[in-house]
Amino acid sequence: MDHLLEGGHENEQIVLGLLNSVEADGARSQRRIAAELGIALGLVNAYLKRCIKKGLVKVHDAPTRRYAYYLTPQGFAEKSRLTVQYLSNSFSFFRHAKSDCAQVFERARAAGFARLLIAGRSDLAEIAILCAVEAGITIVAVVDPRSESTTFVGVEVVGSFAEITASFDAVLITDVIRARESFEAAVVVCGANRVLAPALLGLRPASAAEEAP
Repeated sequence: MDHLLEGGHENEQIVLGLLNSVEADGARSQRRIAAELGIALGLVNAYLKRCIKKGLVKVHDAPTRRYAYYLTPQGFAEKSRLTVQYLSNSFSFFRHAKSDCAQVFERARAAGFARLLIAGRSDLAEIAILCAVEAGITIVAVVDPRSESTTFVGVEVVGSFAEITASFDAVLITDVIRARESFEAAVVVCGANRVLAPALLGLRPASAAEEAP
C-alpha cells in the first residue's frame, strides 16, 4: 500500500495515532482525538478525510448529529504496517517480536504443529526462525514471491506454496508489508485453522475486519 501522505516519519506517526484512535473508539470526537494526539483540530480533520479517501476509514451517522468512524480491512492492514515500521525503528521491536513468536509457537505445539512454513522474508521472519530453535519447532521453508535469495538464515526460500515438496503442519505469517495478502493466500492453501500470525501484525479473520455495525 502506498504511504498515506508525503512528509516522512512524523506524518506516518500521526496516521498511526489516528488509526489506533479510530479502532479504540470510532465515536470519539475529532476534538478529543486532537487532544490525545497533541495536534491541531484542523489537522485531524484533514487526516481523517485523507484516510477516508484512501479507503482506510469509513464513516456513518451516529446519534446526536455526530459521526462514527471505523477501520476498513485496508485500514487494519495500514495500521499494522505502520505499527511494525514504528517498532522496527525502536529498540522494542526485538522484544515484542520475540514475545509474540514465543506465544505463537506455544499455540502451535498445543495444536500439534511441529513443522511450519514462514510466509514473508523480513526482520520478523529472522526472529521467528531463531525463536523456533528454542521452541523445538522446525521451519521447513520461507515462502516469498519477491525474494531473490534462495536461502534466509539457513532456511530455504521458495517463490510460492506450489514449490513446497516437504510436509508441513501450518503457516506462520511474517510478511510485514503485505501481511493481509499473505494471510489470505495461506488460508487458501491450508485453511484458516492452520495459519498463524504474531500479534503485532494485527491480523484477524476477515469477518472481524468487516464493516462495524
